[in-house]
Amino acid sequence: MNKFWKVLVVAVALIPAVTFAGHHEGEAPKKELTKEEARTKNTEYVKHHTLDSHDFGLFTNEETGSHIGFPLPVILWEDGLHVFMSSSFHPEEGNEHGVAESNGKYFMIGHHDGQVYSCDEHGNILEDVSEDAEGNEVVSEIQPLDFSITKNVFSTILICLLLFFVFRSVAKSYASGLAPTGAAKFFEPIVLFIRDEIAIPNIGNDYKKYMNYLLTVFFFIWFLNLAGMTPLGINVTGNIAVTAGLAIFTFLITNLSAKKDYWMHIFWMPGVPIPMKIMLIPIELVGLVVKPFALMIRLYANMLAGHIVLGSLIAVVVYFDSYLAKGAFVGLTFFMNIIELLVAALQAYIFTMLTALYFGSAAAEHAHEEAH
Repeated sequence: MNKFWKVLVVAVALIPAVTFAGHHEGEAPKKELTKEEARTKNTEYVKHHTLDSHDFGLFTNEETGSHIGFPLPVILWEDGLHVFMSSSFHPEEGNEHGVAESNGKYFMIGHHDGQVYSCDEHGNILEDVSEDAEGNEVVSEIQPLDFSITKNVFSTILICLLLFFVFRSVAKSYASGLAPTGAAKFFEPIVLFIRDEIAIPNIGNDYKKYMNYLLTVFFFIWFLNLAGMTPLGINVTGNIAVTAGLAIFTFLITNLSAKKDYWMHIFWMPGVPIPMKIMLIPIELVGLVVKPFALMIRLYANMLAGHIVLGSLIAVVVYFDSYLAKGAFVGLTFFMNIIELLVAALQAYIFTMLTALYFGSAAAEHAHEEAH
């Protein structure tokens, strides 16, 4: 069994290195590149695998412009609803600009940021001219409201479905009242760890009403982080909108379930002189916002940085001429993949631990000497 897990860890660690390197080599032109061209190519490669996109692109042949992958639904609103597949953006004969037409409107994806813009049939992005408060002319590119099922959205839905079916199977294994079977054997120690080492020590007697959220947020982040190790270029937890959403949920649950003592320690701390109480109120109010902000930034920055480092190392392997240097960077990439497996679980643990700490402060009751 020990050998099996060692082989599994090595195989998982090698997947991103092998597949991403193959992807990049397939995209690289055959001609020798200058340092500036290689640097630009590396930047584009890293950006491609960290930014969200409207399709799952596995390989791209730069000579033919053909894509291997699968498209996703594009849902836009501009003077009405526009629904089509992202394959309409792919350049082809008669549509070299990658312009998609829907109900008399034209759209294209901006090459600099991957966002959808309104354009004309020739691929010229439409612009809106307005004036600022000082009367200066301001030109901005026109963007429709974008409700598309992007790669990150699709990945999130997929992970949610996976979590639902996995833990539905785990719950069923306990129906007989006997020892856990199947997936429950693997997940039960993790659930007990979250309960005994995170929830109970940090929240106390009220831990049960928070357990559902703590378990959900831990496994949701962990599974998404592991999905980011696959060759599909998934980077959901490296998207600040996703981490902001998770932080907002924690913020709302903390403050909506908070007891009287929690608010008393924010607005009128017991045992503190009145002038000091007045000075501390704005500081405590700032702390309410800083806590979820720290949750958001910590998860986002760590996961995004990991993807950028791995992508940069793999890109360097492709463009190095020396095989000795290639071998050294392949070894370093393998080591970093092992570290990323640890970081995937560690970031889920840290987010859950800090969330439990915030819940504990909201659920705590204190005995105040002033009350006697």
